Amino acid sequence: MAKYHLIAIPVAIGIVTGIFASSYFGNQNDDAVGFTKSEIIRNGSPILGNSFAPITIVEFGDYQCTYCMKFHSSSLETIKEEYIQAGKANLVFQDFALNGPASVLAAEASHCAKDQNKFWEYHDEIYKNWDGENTGWVTKDSLREFAKSVDLQMEQFDSCLDSSKYREQVLQTYDLGEKLGINATPSFLIISGDRIIKITGNQPIDVFRKTLDGL
Repeated sequence: MAKYHLIAIPVAIGIVTGIFASSYFGNQNDDAVGFTKSEIIRNGSPILGNSFAPITIVEFGDYQCTYCMKFHSSSLETIKEEYIQAGKANLVFQDFALNGPASVLAAEASHCAKDQNKFWEYHDEIYKNWDGENTGWVTKDSLREFAKSVDLQMEQFDSCLDSSKYREQVLQTYDLGEKLGINATPSFLIISGDRIIKITGNQPIDVFRKTLDGL
């Protein structure tokens, strides 16, 4: 039986740099010891940016998560400009659907869009239409409207979503996140060689800059 993760996990709030932020600088994420980069990014989004960039940023997110939406509309744009477009880093989005069945469904839909090579367009469209946590805005009907907005082939999209093609994968990715020590969204694993540094929460951009520039 497919399981849903209905537990309420407090989302780490972005706190001004200081004691909280400093705990993330230069420290290996011990939970990730023994995992390779390929294992960590398996079944995630297509790589955004140069696949050969020296740093990979893995975001574990939930489409209903408030602070994921805030990250998407703030720090992410700066990271794209200063690091991804500059070839210094690339980005992979991994599902960590902790807000229940609607979050699982939205994640499934994003993978259905990936089948049509429009993952990132669809991903952005979901966050563009974000309307709270478990407020009822994520439905098959709304997800179909998002698909239309990014010009997906609707018969293929509907077939994919109706068949629950990616449900088990989304749930397995949640389990992977737990094994990696992920317990809140957004959370990030910054991978460079054999170093894996964890950042939790929608941190100020300077937290990301200090971590990325230090690798």
